[in-house]
Parts: sequence; C-alpha cells; structure tokens
Amino acid sequence: MLKRPTVILAFLLILSVAAHGADGLEERLEKLFDEAERLTPLRTVAIAHEGAVVAERGYRGHSPARPANIKSASKSIISALVGIAIDKGMLQGIDQKIAPLLQADLPADVDPRLQQVTIGHLLSMQAGLGRTSGPNYGRWVASDNWVRAALAMPFDDEPGGTMLYSTGSTHLLSAILTRRTGRSTLELAREWLGPQEGFSVAAWDRDPQGIYLGGNQMAMSPRSLLAFGELYRSGGMSRGGRQLVPADWIKLSWQPRTASRFTGDGYGYGWFIRQIAGEAVFYGWGYGGQMVYVVPGRALTVVMTSDEDGPAGRSGHRDDLHALLERIIEATKDVREARSK
Repeated sequence: MLKRPTVILAFLLILSVAAHGADGLEERLEKLFDEAERLTPLRTVAIAHEGAVVAERGYRGHSPARPANIKSASKSIISALVGIAIDKGMLQGIDQKIAPLLQADLPADVDPRLQQVTIGHLLSMQAGLGRTSGPNYGRWVASDNWVRAALAMPFDDEPGGTMLYSTGSTHLLSAILTRRTGRSTLELAREWLGPQEGFSVAAWDRDPQGIYLGGNQMAMSPRSLLAFGELYRSGGMSRGGRQLVPADWIKLSWQPRTASRFTGDGYGYGWFIRQIAGEAVFYGWGYGGQMVYVVPGRALTVVMTSDEDGPAGRSGHRDDLHALLERIIEATKDVREARSK
C-alpha cells in the first residue's frame, strides 16, 4: 500500500472537520468521556449541541436511558411549573404572599414575618425561615406534616435577606401548586412539560399528605433531564414548536437575586449561575453531583449524574464536574473555529 504524504492527510483532515463539524466535535467529546472515567462517582454524561444530542456515555453499568434520582436538580423543574402557573393566571406572581395560600398549615403562634414571605422568596431561597436541608433534613422528613413543619421553622433572617438553601421552600411551592390547581405537581409536570420530546418523570416521592416532594427525590433519566435543559436553552420552546415555559420566566429565573454562601455562585429562581470558560452558565445541582447545565452562548446543554450517596461539594467532585464542563465548552469553541477556517 502506498503511503500518502503527511501534508495530504492533514489537508484531508481539515476538509473532514469543515464538512463534518459535528463529527469532529463528537470525536473530541468521546476523548473527554474516556478521560472522565477517572471521576469514580460519575455515572452518566449527556450532551446536546445546537439542538441535537451529540454524545452520551454511561459509566460502571449506568445508562443515560435509565432513571436516576436527580435530587435537588428537580428544584429547577419546580421553578418551571411555578412560572407556567403564573402565566396561566393560577398564581398572581412572584410578589404574591404565601400565608393566605397555606392558611390551614400556619403555626398557631405565627411569626408576623411569615405574612411577608412571597412566592419569589421561596424560589430564590430568601424566605428567611430556618433551613430544612443539611443537618435538619432528616428531622424534617420524619415529621408527620412537611408543609406545617417547614412553616414552623424559626426565622434565621428577614424575608428577602440572605440565601438559606432549603428544600422546605420548594416543597411549599409544590403544596401551593397542588392547592391552587387541584392537581398534583406530577400531573402538572407531565401535562405542562410533557410535550417536550424526551421529557418524562419516572417516579417522585410524596409527603404524608400526598404532596410530591418539591425539589428532591425525583427520578428522571439523564436523557429526560437533558430534554428539560434544552427546553430552557431554547427559550421555553419545545422541539415541536410549542411555547411551554414563558420566555420571560426563563429570563427572570436566570437573574441572580442572591448568592450561595458555600460557593459564591449566584442564584435566581431554582437555578445557580456562574461563569465557566468565559461563558454564562446556568445550572441545577442535586446532591452527589446531579447536574443540568445550560450554556446559551454555546448552544449547549449538558447533564451529568453521579453517585447520590456522597456530598459533591465537600469531596471536590462538584469542582471536577465544573472542570469537565469547561473542557466540553472549549471543545465546542475549537470545532466552531475549525469550521470557520
């Protein structure tokens, strides 16, 4: 067999990248996936670029097609349901006070500050109520009424004050949605978000009163979570051309209203916000490293799932996932630059 000169091979490679940019990106991503196997908690990665799924990988027997517990990444989904409910007139808006909506579960000796808490405060984790996450989570879910227990937490700050990350806040939103619509939040998710091709909720835990747990214990496949992220990346427009989430709501959700005292990242309505590889990144984050990243400037959505039994923050795994995303963003930049040459 005759050997072709190296310069010809290089020229053919350039032509191949120019003509098949997606293939070039897929090759780069596959290499990144190979290297990411060293991240032992990592279970799956799925990537959509410019509206198409371009790569996915499962590790150690896990598959992007099988449901995973996305933990607190589901808070972004609760936020979407609230935005849709406001758009439909079922809720008045972010400044609506929550006390009249949850009157039956208010404490007997109600703190006057509870009358000032709004839907927006719950979404941005600025209710001021003591946290039901972290060390308080087990005691909270052991109570016989999670809504009442969340409302009875002592105030650690004023409403609208510092960010106090609390699953109780998003559970109160789930209770409000259920009571205002007369339907479960699982039904609402399936009806309002279900028209997005690929979106589905496989399972979801409920509280003793039957209210689906707002912001935790939701089972979705990574592919389904990717479809949800793509819905936000496209401004709320489904793959079939339907406006499912109001575009203005997405903009509101991605405005930083406070910041995490643990990471310094901004927080909007159910979404964290940070810069990675020079790009604005909006992400939902669940315990252990369940991530949905949306990078509008790169037309990119990335989902990563991980072992749900270990803390991703303290272990450094969350930082490893951010670093992997950075390399994915850079890969899309490199391929786009190659196409333009």
